[in-house]
Amino acid sequence: MSENLYDLFASRFPADRDDLFIETETGARYSYADLEAWSGKFAGLLARLGVVPGDRVAVQVEKSAEAIFLYLACLRAGAAYLPLNTAYQQAEIEYFLGDAEPRVVVCRPGTEGWVGEAAAKAKTPHVLTLGQQADGTLVEQAKNLPSDFATVPRAKDDLGAILYTSGTTGRSKGAMLTHWNLASNALTLHKTWAFRPGDVLLHALPIFHTHGLFVATNCVLLNGSAMIFLPKFDADQVVRLLPRATVMMGVPTFYVRLLGHAGFTPELTAHMRLFIAGSAPLLAETFNQFRERTGHTILERYGMTETGMLTSNPYEGDRLAGSCGKPLADVEVRIADENGNALAVGETGIIEVRGPNVFKGYWRMPEKTAAEIRADGFFITGDVGRIDEKGYVWISGRAKDLIISGGFNVYPKEVEEEIDQMDGVEESAVIGVPHPDFGEGVVAVVARKIGGQPPAGEEIAARLKTRLAAYKLPKHVHIVDELPRNTMGKVQKNVLRDQYKDSFAK
Repeated sequence: MSENLYDLFASRFPADRDDLFIETETGARYSYADLEAWSGKFAGLLARLGVVPGDRVAVQVEKSAEAIFLYLACLRAGAAYLPLNTAYQQAEIEYFLGDAEPRVVVCRPGTEGWVGEAAAKAKTPHVLTLGQQADGTLVEQAKNLPSDFATVPRAKDDLGAILYTSGTTGRSKGAMLTHWNLASNALTLHKTWAFRPGDVLLHALPIFHTHGLFVATNCVLLNGSAMIFLPKFDADQVVRLLPRATVMMGVPTFYVRLLGHAGFTPELTAHMRLFIAGSAPLLAETFNQFRERTGHTILERYGMTETGMLTSNPYEGDRLAGSCGKPLADVEVRIADENGNALAVGETGIIEVRGPNVFKGYWRMPEKTAAEIRADGFFITGDVGRIDEKGYVWISGRAKDLIISGGFNVYPKEVEEEIDQMDGVEESAVIGVPHPDFGEGVVAVVARKIGGQPPAGEEIAARLKTRLAAYKLPKHVHIVDELPRNTMGKVQKNVLRDQYKDSFAK
């Protein structure tokens, strides 16, 4: 019996394949019959180009229905799907192609020149294009091919996708995700979030990332239902289309922008079943304002490129501001010291996880895999946090963001939560930078609210003195208009550390 992820999806497709799968913001509609036909045509083309099971197919394209069909075609052909951020430039693409050695790379029309140069260096034989309007050589070469492609059988441990980590420290690593890694996580999330017939997902996320591709899209495919597919988040579009959806997934920035939209009213959300947030921490202020405005409590969850989703606040039960919820049903989470020894309830340490969702390892990096997956199967996430007496997980930040000042550990989130409560503050980021006496000195970068003004740096430091131990206090406070973020809305502390690295230089 095949354990190809596509076969699992197909077993859940609606009996009437004319049912809607994707509708775009322009009103274009794609049915499940379209999904089967186009994924079959694309898979057939890949096979004609020499793609065999285990080969990689790299994809750097804009969001479109055809891009989803290409993802499914890779699964059907037995290839490993390799999505790439559309912001990556030539040098970055050269690295990914050189490392993954794909047989085919699909890029945006107009970029095939420089992508072709990168492909030539990597000895990738085929370069195709795919545009947002169903244009490009991929569609052109596939449109007259048969649609009835026989999906290649796969075993559960066979490679389904490779996703490269962001590479903020060292070179990017390719996380190898198997068909069962992806399938098990999708099945668990589908059940955890109570997906039901008739659900419609409002999809405004990018699809080169776990959140938009594997969390959002895979849940819809397992549900055999529809999604409204937006090329990017636009508050006006979301407000216009929300009445036709029942579920929305987003990064915290989406919800902040909706709260700032005059048309985002309680009446607009009255029919909604669920709002889910992830990819970056949701501020307690946003959590509370959203609930006060709409009556809906945002469900926050936690996951990683290497693991898919790990925890979730409950669908039924208390959703706590600042917590990412409890471990999923088939996931084990422990808090450990640097040697992997489990710590007591309430103690802060490294978050480690184990389960069927945890990746196979890093592509062609056995030493990295061995360093980050323990002998007992627990993956060292690199995140710092604690588990409370009720089983809720609380994340303090990344281990690499931990500040050690004068021998004392400073967890940035503890300081950030105090600053974020102050009037005029939108959000803060606390970092450690080189200090001649303490090793690292604490620095706070504070983003002002639009139309507001936070206290001066000296006043912020003075207020914190009554709330925190002296070694946790920022020695410098910088007020800025906004914090730097990546495409998924995460604050880029590595950028801030580089920007303010000379704060204590003599």
